[in-house]
Amino acid sequence: MELGIIGLGKMGGNMAERLHQAGHKVVGFDFNAEAVNKLTAAGSVGVNSLEDLVKNLAAPRAIWIMVPAGDPVDETIARLEPLMQKGDTFIDGGNSNYKDSQRRHAALTAKGFNFVDVGTSGGVWGLEEGYSMMIGGDQEPVGRLSPIFETLAPAKNQGWGHVGPAGAGHFVKMVHNGIEYGMMQAYAEGFSIMKAKEPLALDLSQIAEIWRYGSVVRSWLLDLTAEALKKNPELDGLQAYVTDSGEGRWTVFEAIDLNISAPVITESLIRRLRSREDNNFTDRMIAIQRNAFGGHSVKKD
Repeated sequence: MELGIIGLGKMGGNMAERLHQAGHKVVGFDFNAEAVNKLTAAGSVGVNSLEDLVKNLAAPRAIWIMVPAGDPVDETIARLEPLMQKGDTFIDGGNSNYKDSQRRHAALTAKGFNFVDVGTSGGVWGLEEGYSMMIGGDQEPVGRLSPIFETLAPAKNQGWGHVGPAGAGHFVKMVHNGIEYGMMQAYAEGFSIMKAKEPLALDLSQIAEIWRYGSVVRSWLLDLTAEALKKNPELDGLQAYVTDSGEGRWTVFEAIDLNISAPVITESLIRRLRSREDNNFTDRMIAIQRNAFGGHSVKKD
């Protein structure tokens, strides 16, 4: 089967390689010439323009867009539209807001195109492990593209599924990332507690390895944590600054709109925001209040 891919970064490039290894024709475009050359060297078709991307695919075309969420997706679709024809399919495999996916689906299907939203998880390990894909959209294009999903997934019938109508794929991926926030926060707090218990001289790398087997808290995330601790037990050279892709925020917003209590996910998001504050005003305000009502000592620079 043929697939065009726009965006040949680590994830898009690995997806292209996995598909090529399985015998699919892949045509890839990226503004980074080195990424295009790498794709060509691996045996796929690398092109230097969207026009050439479309020309190298037979109708009905399917083009997978792997660019940052927001305006870049809309801009890419706007540039592709005049080059495509009715029956062609746009696939958004990035971390888009599900509401944007619903909007794009409505606009494109009205013009005779197809739009499929694919919440994709797997990161840089997808080439070896396969990708988890949560797919939203109409049944016909999703069914037609199933050979692509089967190839990218960990197994033909595992790790992917058509979860609902337009926007459902990105909605489920949004919640998936919200859960991920909470899991990461729990691991981080637990290991911090053990590290602070200095009299026991606990080996965090050893403990992570123990937990990987048989424990109810074992997970792929713990596997990655164990590997990271093995390489850098003291986390030397790292700043306590954690970014967020936006999906944790969207999950919290949805929980509020739906009157669902989600304290763990919400607090994990707040902690990420807190990590970016240098000598934050909030903590200094609490310190001065404690001093005012109770005479508690205040540390000064």
